[in-house]
Amino acid sequence: MIRRSLLLKIKDSLFTGKTILLLGPRQVGKSTLLEMLSHETDEKLLWFNGDNPEDREILNGMNSTKARQMFQDHAIVVIDEAQRLENSGLTIKIIHDNCKEIQIIATGSSSFELSDKIKEALTGRKWTFNLFPMSLKELKDNSGLPDLYRTLENRMIYGSYPDILNRPGNERLALQELVSDYLYKDLLMLKGTRKPEVLEKLVKALAYQVGNQVSNRELSDLLKIDKDTVEKYISLLEEAFIIFRLPSFASNLRNELKQSKKIYFIDNGIRNAVINQFNPLSLRTDTGTLWENLMISERLKYNRYNQRFVNCYFWRTTAQQEIDYLEESDGNLAAFEFKWKARKTMKFPGAFLKAYPNATQTLVDKDHFEVFTGL
Repeated sequence: MIRRSLLLKIKDSLFTGKTILLLGPRQVGKSTLLEMLSHETDEKLLWFNGDNPEDREILNGMNSTKARQMFQDHAIVVIDEAQRLENSGLTIKIIHDNCKEIQIIATGSSSFELSDKIKEALTGRKWTFNLFPMSLKELKDNSGLPDLYRTLENRMIYGSYPDILNRPGNERLALQELVSDYLYKDLLMLKGTRKPEVLEKLVKALAYQVGNQVSNRELSDLLKIDKDTVEKYISLLEEAFIIFRLPSFASNLRNELKQSKKIYFIDNGIRNAVINQFNPLSLRTDTGTLWENLMISERLKYNRYNQRFVNCYFWRTTAQQEIDYLEESDGNLAAFEFKWKARKTMKFPGAFLKAYPNATQTLVDKDHFEVFTGL
């Protein structure tokens, strides 16, 4: 099993008086991570699974007396897939408040389901961690940099969900199963979406627009639904760890785009499965798009896992001058351009350099991505 970057951070957070929430999409390895944790601690662990009806019945009827009786002989209590409980926030709060000597770890496959129920109940009582598909750093630490370079094209096409990595030669089937199992069925069931066919069309439209500005009005016209529904579904997809938004950066120039956004997929493989496109890079016209999505999603993992508190943007003017990615932190601005193949000459837009002369400038290509992704 590949050692996950969050393992040490979760270990360091044990028995600090806080409930630990581990959020991420299904099949991303949350349960496996906690199994690794159980092997690296001498503490006695009690495991519940919210997908198990018997476990749900036990936990849904929780009260203070029952909590003290049930958990007095256990040091760590795991509630896997906690979003399946009727009132996960209240259940965890009861255990937390009445069994202060134990460590609670709750996992959830969708942030909106778990966070909405727990946010108010566990205010000041929790640490929250997000787990994503395998990062390039985790793969490099497991098999070495040469192997990572050899499989980089596969990561651009098939992504890095654990099941995809474990089924070489059957990546397409594994991805189609993954999309079918949680992207449409599980997601729609959890939120009760009334127009699943519209959601499916929206995901496909977003997959084709990766790296481009996304307009809710244009999507509304395309899908024949109102803009509010478009926004609702985009938020739903983002909260379910399928996509994430990148807003536009505007500060000094009058012609900077101020209310625009781009949308990327958490995993390249999911994006390609949605549009059923698994051709090798030599036969594709979207290689640059795949590289950009991979790099920005890897940067997201790097920032979250290392608790880097940065603001992330893209930059563009009405004159079509553009920079792929910006990070702002502590008053410092860093600009990044993504190119699969390096260019001999690469210049950042003059308007940007004039407006932000202190910003650093970095080209991220297939031969120079290690620092950007935290390798």
